[in-house]
Amino acid sequence: MEFEDFLPVMAEKLGGDGLVEELCNGFRLLMDPRHRLITFDSLKRNAALLGLDGLRDDELRAMIREGDADGDGALSQWEFCVLMVRLSPQMMAAPTQWMDQASGFMS
Repeated sequence: MEFEDFLPVMAEKLGGDGLVEELCNGFRLLMDPRHRLITFDSLKRNAALLGLDGLRDDELRAMIREGDADGDGALSQWEFCVLMVRLSPQMMAAPTQWMDQASGFMS
């Protein structure tokens, strides 16, 4: 799968606060509303919204494992946002610039 890095463009256009808000919107789009987490089932159900409907179950599970910092098998809002930044080489150059702002949105 090829990944095009749109986060730096979004950050430039939206600013740090706007980028965090858009990441939070993306999280809400993918999350299971009962658990308030992105689970395998919620990701599979909503993958088509992101153009990921061609991914196999093992690829979707790998996406969750990649960002699952606490080992609960799902992504919290914070884990999702951190994962999105980790997948962006340009954003990794200065992650603390917007991560400090993110903590205010996600507390």
